[in-house]
Amino acid sequence: MALTGFKRLVGRHTEIGILLIAALLIAYFSVSSDGRWANAYNIGTILQVTATLGLMTLGVALVIGTGEIDISVGSTFGMGALVYLWLALRVDPTLAVLAALAVGALIGAFNGLVITRTGTPSLIVTLGTLMIFRGLAIALTDGFSFSIPYASRGKFTYWLFGGGDIMGINTAIIWLVLALVILMVVLGATRFGNRLLAVGGSAASAHSRGVRVDRVKLAAFIICGMLASFGGALEAGKLGFADGSMGRLMELQAIASCVLGGCLLAGGQVSLVGALTGVFVLSSIQSYLVVMGVRPQWFMLLLGVIVVGAALGDRVLRQWAIRR
Repeated sequence: MALTGFKRLVGRHTEIGILLIAALLIAYFSVSSDGRWANAYNIGTILQVTATLGLMTLGVALVIGTGEIDISVGSTFGMGALVYLWLALRVDPTLAVLAALAVGALIGAFNGLVITRTGTPSLIVTLGTLMIFRGLAIALTDGFSFSIPYASRGKFTYWLFGGGDIMGINTAIIWLVLALVILMVVLGATRFGNRLLAVGGSAASAHSRGVRVDRVKLAAFIICGMLASFGGALEAGKLGFADGSMGRLMELQAIASCVLGGCLLAGGQVSLVGALTGVFVLSSIQSYLVVMGVRPQWFMLLLGVIVVGAALGDRVLRQWAIRR
């Protein structure tokens, strides 16, 4: 109980911290870029990146909340994009989105079943599926891309799934807000949400209270896969094309966003708002580096530092809490 209470306290302070960081970065980027960063077009682009990456990040946050990790979401994102575009050229885009969601659910179910049935660490399993589905995506496209004919992009269903906007706000952002509201209700007001956090806090303790730990983890992986695949479909709808490399390295950004936003890697603490703020912060940093002409390799270096630092910090906090 003491450890759970400590995690909640840390999570709240971390969420406040990332919001302050976001505010400071916005102020600094606005002043130092002489208006090149703080303009309507650039902010809109950042929000669009936040929308699709944010959907993936919400799913990763749920999995991290159970004490597991899913690094296959980048490939799942890419598979969702490919399935959506390939089918959208042949059937109604709504059916194509449902198919993309089904593919994401299957990938998540595969990850969850292997992890819960065999006891294999989630890092190893999802690393394997990351490579499996990335290789499959590249093999299916054979170096080419799927695209939506320009004349078809005006259809309502294409507009609804990432291809349009409402008062300048891309429809993908609307889907992100909807997903955030639903998941916040699920975590805060349902048995599943309570059980998910209980499993992450202490799987043994949750099991002793009658919680089906394996089922909770399996559900988290399935939801994560569906959100990642849906994000890929919206990204494909927004761009109008998809290839085998879509989603590459996005898993690192999603994980880094979660730990920046207050999700403890040890589990038991999920901050959905904080995770999305982390996505916005990383997207803003990436955009600023592009605006200022800095090589993109520095952004990857920053991501690596964040992930390693978060892992070390999470370990230190957990040991300190146990001693207390």
